[in-house]
Amino acid sequence: MNFHVLTLFPDMVRNGLETSITGRAIEKGLFGLDVVNIRDYTKDKHLHVDDSPYGGGAGMVMQAEPIYRAYEAVKEQISGKHRVIYVTPQGDVFNQQHAKELAEEDDLIFLCGHYEGVDERVLDMIVTDRYSIGDYVLTGGELPAMVMIDCISRLVPGVLHNDDSSVYESFHENLLEYPQYTRPEEFMGRKVPEVLLSGHHANIEKWRREQSLLRTARVRPELLKKAELTKKDRAFLKKEIDGWQDL
Repeated sequence: MNFHVLTLFPDMVRNGLETSITGRAIEKGLFGLDVVNIRDYTKDKHLHVDDSPYGGGAGMVMQAEPIYRAYEAVKEQISGKHRVIYVTPQGDVFNQQHAKELAEEDDLIFLCGHYEGVDERVLDMIVTDRYSIGDYVLTGGELPAMVMIDCISRLVPGVLHNDDSSVYESFHENLLEYPQYTRPEEFMGRKVPEVLLSGHHANIEKWRREQSLLRTARVRPELLKKAELTKKDRAFLKKEIDGWQDL
């Protein structure tokens, strides 16, 4: 798949994504990253891409034309269907289910806003999805776009060294991940749970499942309402958590 990012700060996006796991994946050609500088598509000789808002008010608003022209340039490179994601605190809060859905697409275009926002007309013309990464305001859309791309790219086959990693992480089946441990077996008097040293895979999987259930019930109980729980899961929760059905 290919990620296309329309931004005023291309270096910020490249520096953030062309490192670590995502950087190695790009080098291997597992997914593509196309970072487009919106300023390259303005007709203003001073490279302005913003102006004062109609009706007055503080700050500046990104103009429609440079964004639209940048989008059209990207669209010419795309052969099939695509989705355009506008990163905004007014959008749906992005979650793992959204990531799974978007990971099925061949091309995703992210529009990163700045200043006081973007001219609504161009949003109506090109945007298919609006997402937020939380109920707070950031300087621009670059960081949220990178967060989403990082999350989505982990679901692309081959990006993670061990593809099982993306299956057993937090929010898989709406459960939080179980505790993890590594060497040494004892650290400052704290020991690794014996079951993890046993080599008994069935018991280890049972322990991990139970720990995921407990952690979710204690930290994010609302997720249990969406989780697919077995009879054994329900019996375990009933035994360990008083009134867990009411969580």
